[in-house]
Amino acid sequence: MESDILKKAIFPIAGFATRFLPLSKAIPKELIPLADKPLLHYSIKEAVDSNIKEIIFVIQPEQREFLKYLFDNARLKSFLEERKKEEALKILNELNDLFQKVSFSFVPQKEPLGDAHAIFQAHNLIGNEACGVFFSDDVIDAEVPAMQQLKDVFKTAKCPVVALKQIPKEKLSNYGIVKVEKLANSIYKIKGTVEKPSPEKAPSNLAIVGRSIITPEVFEYIKSFKIKKGAEISLTQVFNKMVQDGKTIYGYEIKGEWLECGDISRWFFSFIYLALRHPKFGPQIKEYLKSLKLL
Repeated sequence: MESDILKKAIFPIAGFATRFLPLSKAIPKELIPLADKPLLHYSIKEAVDSNIKEIIFVIQPEQREFLKYLFDNARLKSFLEERKKEEALKILNELNDLFQKVSFSFVPQKEPLGDAHAIFQAHNLIGNEACGVFFSDDVIDAEVPAMQQLKDVFKTAKCPVVALKQIPKEKLSNYGIVKVEKLANSIYKIKGTVEKPSPEKAPSNLAIVGRSIITPEVFEYIKSFKIKKGAEISLTQVFNKMVQDGKTIYGYEIKGEWLECGDISRWFFSFIYLALRHPKFGPQIKEYLKSLKLL
């Protein structure tokens, strides 16, 4: 398997987003705004920029609101053309041009049994290929798209590759942390995973980021898990089982700013980061914040 045939990606977006209540009761998490775009937009653009040609969304059976964002709105386009709203029309056309570079497929996750279970629902559409996995509540602001960075590693490794990022010691207990053997600059062989360890027991300061490349063998491992009633199975657990069995999984410390949107507090920080860096509105926002004299 070569990285240039890695054309498919799975987007598990079937969660209930309980950490975003009450906001997520009104707006699906994937459509929550991050600066001037919905959260989901950033991962789709990263996928397109990484030469992904098909995105498979794993959704709740009744999940439909985000479809309006993905597909052309002829009525809106006609309205903008009639009213000669050139700037708005340009934005709409750029959006349509982006989404036409990738095809979309959809599979349901009927029970909330964890992210690995969600990923497995897409296995029939992946076939005997490697594929990317995007958790869209992680946004990576990078010159080289994060998935492309992983593809560059996968081209040589031909094994699952997991995105990693160094984090401060005091934050280790909030993340899945990996035990590693360093192989080269930014490249590691994963020896194990620990979910939310105390700083004293953490095997490293490398946290798992929501990007990975998985192979057909990963699907076989997910299938072999017996999920107990009321429990869930995570991709982190699957990776841990694989390395315990002697399978090779690589980690890559991605370049770029990791913007987290897993809960409201971290989403606030990520929103502010992107808003301040916005080419059009950033300077205005900076001046406004200065005028408030709150700090």
